[in-house]
Amino acid sequence: MTSVTQRIAQIKQPYGGYLKPKDFDEIIFDDGIKLYPEENINAGLVGTAVDYLTRYTMGTLADQAFDISLFGASIIDEKENADFLLSRVRGLDDLSIRSACKLVGYDVCARVGIIGYKNADDIHADEKTVINIRTMVNRSLAFFEQHGPIIKEGFTFELGYTPTVTSGDGDYLTEDTLWDFKVSKNKPTTGHTLQLLMYYILGIRSIHSEFHDVKKLGIYNPRFNKAYLHEISKIDSSLINKVAADVVGVEANII
Repeated sequence: MTSVTQRIAQIKQPYGGYLKPKDFDEIIFDDGIKLYPEENINAGLVGTAVDYLTRYTMGTLADQAFDISLFGASIIDEKENADFLLSRVRGLDDLSIRSACKLVGYDVCARVGIIGYKNADDIHADEKTVINIRTMVNRSLAFFEQHGPIIKEGFTFELGYTPTVTSGDGDYLTEDTLWDFKVSKNKPTTGHTLQLLMYYILGIRSIHSEFHDVKKLGIYNPRFNKAYLHEISKIDSSLINKVAADVVGVEANII
């Protein structure tokens, strides 16, 4: 079993990456708010909490927005505690955000395995971290209000997977753009851009016909409040087919 991110870690990209981050157009949004420079919990937890809270506040049911967290908790027989934490997630108040930070601590059990798990109840987001998360969720809501509507979120690629890449889930799909959601403290990397291209290839192969309408690949980072966009028409078809064959493991040409 190999996920999209695991596959990216296995391969060596050409110099500058298959899909160069510098070729993405940068779009800057300015809400006049500066985040606190330090947060007291793991950056991965912060990013996941922002992601799931964004989905929840946009209307996804709480148990669907946090489904990976709940599944991870069930693996270690802590579903009851996870359900309790979920019941406290009701919006973007302090208690909801702190409960979400604890709840996403179970994700590692589902994504990596129990070897990486640390007690979720030991996760205590401080005031500055809570404020940063709230700001980033609100930025995300404003972004998708402008660039939506979202037609799919948290999707998988049924019938799109291959013997080489057997799992992976995308973030957001709007009418013409496949979006990946990053809360990284760094600019997009070659791994991030390859991940997007792999999602596009898997989407084209999948049962979801909406991917055939995708014209752009995008990354949105609410930490920077920036988006990065690349038109698919500007990507050489030979490059897409090479990634499909060499990275994803597709036998026939995609385009």
